[in-house]
Parts: sequence; structure tokens; C-alpha cells
Amino acid sequence: MAALIRLFRNTTVPSLQEYFTHRCPVVPVAVNWLAPEPEVVRSLLLAVDQMDDLAKARVINDAERVTAMTDEPGQAAIYSVAQNLDQLDTLRNAHDRTLWIFLNDEAGFRHAEEVRVTDERRRGRMWDGFVAAPHLTLHRQGAAVDTFKAAIRERFHSNNVHIDIFDRHRPTFEGADSALVQATVYREGRPDDFLEFVNGALDRRPRRPVFEAALTYEPATGVIEVVANDRESREDLVRLFVRDLLATEFRQEKLPLRRFDLQGLLYPFAFPTDAGDGIESVRVSHLRVMPMDTVGERVTLECMRQVTQTIWQMSQERFGANNPLQMGWVVTLVKLTIRFHPEVGSRRSKTLPLTITMPHGCDLKDRTERERIIGDKYLRRWGILRDV
Repeated sequence: MAALIRLFRNTTVPSLQEYFTHRCPVVPVAVNWLAPEPEVVRSLLLAVDQMDDLAKARVINDAERVTAMTDEPGQAAIYSVAQNLDQLDTLRNAHDRTLWIFLNDEAGFRHAEEVRVTDERRRGRMWDGFVAAPHLTLHRQGAAVDTFKAAIRERFHSNNVHIDIFDRHRPTFEGADSALVQATVYREGRPDDFLEFVNGALDRRPRRPVFEAALTYEPATGVIEVVANDRESREDLVRLFVRDLLATEFRQEKLPLRRFDLQGLLYPFAFPTDAGDGIESVRVSHLRVMPMDTVGERVTLECMRQVTQTIWQMSQERFGANNPLQMGWVVTLVKLTIRFHPEVGSRRSKTLPLTITMPHGCDLKDRTERERIIGDKYLRRWGILRDV
């Protein structure tokens, strides 16, 4: 019910009325839509509470889907696929915008959910990247899609396959959005069963789970990215995607790895930034270094937030001639905190904490889209992030 309460309290009354008109035209409690907002919310919560189990479950499920897309990553995903940007911009807040597209563009809302999942898993354990020729035409219908679906059914022994193909955008640190085409693949898995209460008795019911995978193609660069649960299936999905939808040969060329170089942080570093990004300061709070002649020893330095000196000053004062940062050791882990100036009307500063480990680890992939863009931009500028 938490999502339901959050939706009702943050959505304007006209938007809520539109929702119930579309999804629940008959409610068990009369609602005065002209009453003050708190009274309308109370009436709606009472109405949902008195619905039958099926209707109540539908409303709660709708609320969970909508509220899940009202945060910053959800809104970025919605705007990356929405066709009615002018309409969305007229609405009061994220809840109104999300509910509007949920009611008026069912396919667009589903595409936004797919975009969010895809982008959140980029550069993670479920991701791979490949390179194909740029400026290819991706076939979206007809025989090409039928052939692709048939190949998916054969490869994964699936009786049913559904493909969503749509245009979208992805923000980049250069400023201009990247135009992408995304294909989301839903395939039926092998039979399974699950526990369920049937007429009050616990029983096992058969089912066929649905597995989801996503592929994106960027025409400007030829980059293909794939997100799927198991590593073994990802290259096969790309091979079929390239062969059937891009109508070209799969070269098996992997996208260059992102590698982190932390050696520059052995010495004081200024972390230059652009004023337009609103960054107030960048602080190194944690350094882990390793002697060159062993792999079994580590030295960790940590400089807490309330300390005014830098981690380099602290290390020099504490260790002097035995300063581990001046002994040619290797940096294996760093924790950075990027602090932003307070936004207009707010006294609190937002921070972006980052943990980077050699050679490929970084938790930037778990951040919001804006944070990933900022982090990617500056990690490259500072020489920490490189493509190899």
C-alpha cells in the first residue's frame, strides 16, 4: 500500500480522476472530485480498501509501476522514448507525467520501463558490448523480424517470443544525446512450478517463466550493447540480432574495456572541473595501496569528512620518510566524494560518492543517469578512466 499512498498524495486530483475513469470506472465509495485534495485522497484509499481482491490488486500493481518511474532515472527513461514531450512538460510533477503516459501510451510506458532496466545494468555483470558497422538500417518488421523470432525460439527452445523495437535516446557527457534503436526480447522459458494457495490449500502450479533481454544499436558509432542474465546467451543474441535485423556479418569484435588508472592519485591532485556543472569540491577520502614486491599486503589510508587536511597531507604527517604514497607502490582502490553546490532554494549540498578498484571496478554504474554522465566525464578528464 505504500506505493498507492505515495501515488495518491503526490498526484493532482484531475490526474487521479482520469486514472479511475480509465481503469476503475465503478468504485465502491462515492468520490467528490471537487473536494479538497486531502479529502479526495481519503475517499480513494477507502474505495480501494473496499474493492474486491482482483480490482484492489490491479490498482496496487498500477501504483507500484507508476511510482517506480517517478524518480530521476525513471523520468530520464520516459523522456528518452516519449513522443509527446510538450504534453509532459505541461504537467505539474513526475507523478502526473508518469501517470499520464501510463494511461495514454501503454507501449511507450513499457518501453520506458525497458530503457530503465537496460541502462541500469550497463557496464555491469549482465552486460556486453560489441562493435558493428555504423549507419546500418535496422529492420523492424516483416520477414526480418519473423526470422529473428524464429532463431530465438530455436536457440533457446522457446515456444513464444515477443520483440519490442523502438527508437530512444541516451544522454552523453559530451552534451548531445545519442540516438539508439533498442530491441527488447521476451522469451518463454522451460516449464517450472511454484507454490500457490488454491481454495485455501497449498499446492504447486505449473508455469513457464518469461526471460527478458535487451539489445541496443547506435547507428552513429556501430556500437551494439546487450543486457541478459547469462553470459553464454549474450553473444548468441547479438549474433542473431546482427544477422537478421541488421543484415550484416557478425565480426565478434568486443567493445573496448573500460580500465581505471589510479596511479596519478599517489600525489596531490587538483581535480579540475567546469563551473557549469556546479561542482563545489572533490575529495579523496580513502586510498588503498600495495607494495610492488608482494600481492599479499595492503595499506589503507582513510581521511574522515570532518578532517580539514587532504589525504596526502595526512599521510606525509603520519609517516614522514616512510610515507607509503612516496614509495612507488600501486594504488588498488580509491574513494572519491564529488560535492555539488546547493541548488536554488535549498541549503543542502548533494554529493556523489564513488568507489573505484583496479583494474575495472567502479560503482558509477549504480548511480542515476545524470550522476553517471558527470562521473564518466570527469573520470576521463582526470585520467582515471581509459578505454583499452
